[in-house]
Amino acid sequence: MLSRMNAVGVLAFSFSLCFAVGESVAVAQQPLNWAEKMFSQLQHDFGTVARGADTRTTIYVTNLYEEDVSIANVGTTCGCTAAQPDRTMLKTHEKAAIEVKMNTVKFMRRKDSNVDVTLTFHGAKGAATKTVRVPITAYIRSDVVVTPEPGNADFGTVEVGQGGERHLEISYAGRDNWAIQETKVPNDHLEANLTETFRGAGRVTYQLVVRLKPTAPMGTIQDQVTLVTNDEGSPEVPVLVFGKVEPDIVVSPAVLQLGNLRPGEAKEFRVVLRGKRPFVISQIQCNAADFFEVMQPSGESKPVHIVSFKLTAPPTPGPIAEQLSFSIAGRPEPVVCKAEGKVVEGT
Repeated sequence: MLSRMNAVGVLAFSFSLCFAVGESVAVAQQPLNWAEKMFSQLQHDFGTVARGADTRTTIYVTNLYEEDVSIANVGTTCGCTAAQPDRTMLKTHEKAAIEVKMNTVKFMRRKDSNVDVTLTFHGAKGAATKTVRVPITAYIRSDVVVTPEPGNADFGTVEVGQGGERHLEISYAGRDNWAIQETKVPNDHLEANLTETFRGAGRVTYQLVVRLKPTAPMGTIQDQVTLVTNDEGSPEVPVLVFGKVEPDIVVSPAVLQLGNLRPGEAKEFRVVLRGKRPFVISQIQCNAADFFEVMQPSGESKPVHIVSFKLTAPPTPGPIAEQLSFSIAGRPEPVVCKAEGKVVEGT
């Protein structure tokens, strides 16, 4: 049985513990202010990264309000971190991207920083200002180095269907039996191959080849390859992958605005197709062939084609939503252009 003094002590300790836990929960559950609600994340941990590795993330700030919100300032509390917004004025529902980068070349081991973002709310009764602090954390390994700088697989701009390849070197200094056992690639359009090129005197070197497959669809690539090692304390080493897959042929405008037309009104339009190399348009098709008159291509190979066509508005008022399809010789998928307009009652 506990003595009275011990019982009182346990009771006091229990009360203090409950109070502390309750206080921390209350702090964690505090409602977000108007500025914090705009952020996609209010903290970020890069985890463990290699020295020289490209280490970055994007914080999105979205204006949830009818009034304008401006980004008055973006700063960091440590030279190990840099942050830069892509825009400073946000209308309602507009979004700004703040890129946050950790310097893993000059700094090592655990680094803690903050990104301070000052927002100004432009209301009818005046402006209100609030600063949001986003803690940033990373542990930069000194024994694993990714080269060449900036330590990523950046494919830049790649033409659709072409693919690409990037080479990196992973160097380790420490114990003799250190090894990379596996590469994790979550993107089906990426693959990674690893080759050990040196081992001796506590040093190990691998060549990492990251390939972008020709099957990659058009759009932005932002992913990572994870190297899984036999280091029990910190088994994973991330390598960022960037790129943008663009079309080989661009049609301008992508959406053709036909405007308002009276029933039966005829109007001429044109679109321009530009390629990175000469190409042949083999056929042009339209969903509403009865109303679109298109001159079929001549079969000439050139990098720029100007295609003219005439539209005769349907007799019935209503919206027009059609699609022009350009078949390109040797290209499996056609190039398309949408056409939008409206048939209105004549005056």
